Amino acid sequence: MSPLPPADSGFDRANADCGYRVTVGSLFREQVLLGPGRPAVEDGRRRLSYYELNERVNRLVQVMVRRGVVRGDCVAVLSENRSEYVETMFAAAKLGVLVACLNWRLADGELAQCCMLADPRLVFHSERLAATTSRLGLEGGIAFGDEYERALAGAEDSEPPDVADAEDGLIIIYTSGTTGLPKGAVISQRAEIMRAMLGRIEPVPVAAEDGFIAWSPMFHVSGTDHVIAALLRGGKVTVMDGFDGDRLIDIAAREKIAHMTVLPGVVDRVIAALVASGRRPLSVRSVGVLADLVPPVKIAELTSLVGAPYCNSFGASECGWPPASRAVIPVGEVPKSLSKLQSSYGMIRLVDEDDNDVPVGVPGEICYRGPTLFSGYLRAPDANREALRGGWFHLGDVLRRNEDGTLDFVDRRKYLIKSGGENIYPAEIEKVLIALPGVAEAVVVRKADDRWGEVPVAFIALGANGRLTAEEAVAACRSRIASYKVPKEVRFIAETELRRSTSGKIIRRDLELLLEREVAQAAREAS
Repeated sequence: MSPLPPADSGFDRANADCGYRVTVGSLFREQVLLGPGRPAVEDGRRRLSYYELNERVNRLVQVMVRRGVVRGDCVAVLSENRSEYVETMFAAAKLGVLVACLNWRLADGELAQCCMLADPRLVFHSERLAATTSRLGLEGGIAFGDEYERALAGAEDSEPPDVADAEDGLIIIYTSGTTGLPKGAVISQRAEIMRAMLGRIEPVPVAAEDGFIAWSPMFHVSGTDHVIAALLRGGKVTVMDGFDGDRLIDIAAREKIAHMTVLPGVVDRVIAALVASGRRPLSVRSVGVLADLVPPVKIAELTSLVGAPYCNSFGASECGWPPASRAVIPVGEVPKSLSKLQSSYGMIRLVDEDDNDVPVGVPGEICYRGPTLFSGYLRAPDANREALRGGWFHLGDVLRRNEDGTLDFVDRRKYLIKSGGENIYPAEIEKVLIALPGVAEAVVVRKADDRWGEVPVAFIALGANGRLTAEEAVAACRSRIASYKVPKEVRFIAETELRRSTSGKIIRRDLELLLEREVAQAAREAS
């Protein structure tokens, strides 16, 4: 069947272009017309209305054009969170330009790889990171601050021509690659618009005036997606330069917030700030992400203090909230299950290693297709062929579909413990351990074993009053999971010794290296 009616059906294909002219830039302009005096952005240094923000965005478009930036080009931003970062994204949207959101936490070599992939025509950077741009040889850029303000002052604020379309790339978010080098996920204007639309109804409905506190780095979708969504619906974005529990609570106590981002690594700090201050948020629709990484009792405590349900989310940089972030954990509830609900307006398959659909109850890699999906990895044809094979995005995560249609996260496909011919998914063990009284964190990694090839080893961080023993942890596992999955060792470790990635996940490789060094030392002593 033809994807469009035949030419003699009365359907004018040229009219289809109207849809592609709806962009992040044009929808933002509509919000300016709807309420020019409404608050748009505040970052501690300045407050901007929608009219004032749009005026600065238009001036920045002129600055980019004068520097030779044209539709299809890329600009890069190396900066902490600040209002100029937001202006850069919306100026790029109007011009049809990509913004490479550089992760300033990366080493120079990794940043050089990111810049090589993006090949930016112009680099914006904060004064704080000027030395980094110099080491990387990123000359001729514009520093946020006085230099940036002088450039804006010399440009016109008239509305630029509407040149972009919906499939133009807007954001490059760098994700971990299987080779150890970053990959640049290109997120189009269409995908950002659809993420904003879906975010209005899931996981809980939000109002147009609900804002967003942008403290998580804007080089992650936890920052950029929500900033764009808030400004496309008419909300206010309050920008924070990184996490500050006291300031987060102060802002939430006076602003209506759609979603309060609380990553697993800061849950305890947010709880502590709420308890110490005695203050409560004015209006928060939902809180938290990645429930699988947070002790259930902490979820109950946080939701009770915030007065909002916890997002039982399962998404990715490449997908946004989807594929399975529709479920929430009610206020004050200690969850006994973390089963996911499939997001609306998208399709899911669970497949085996040959991309055949697996039956209900059998773990399989999740594949997603939907309008929030990214456009592919920048200059990575091999990675795109692998990840997008068959017209589906393969996330690399293993889930299990239940009889009621819900989905249970099992683990990353690429992180398996292969023990005696059996596949062990660490998350199945971690769920048992993290639910035990007194456990603050639990992570399971693989260790080489002469008999089984690999065996699971559990590292547990106890809370302040934790009294768990290794024997009790093993006994709990034996009662909940198959015997071959039970950790062969249980070790206790300080929570401060568990390093996390910027997305809040514990870095397993650190613990693997510790075990490898011990095995090597034992081999030397035996010889």
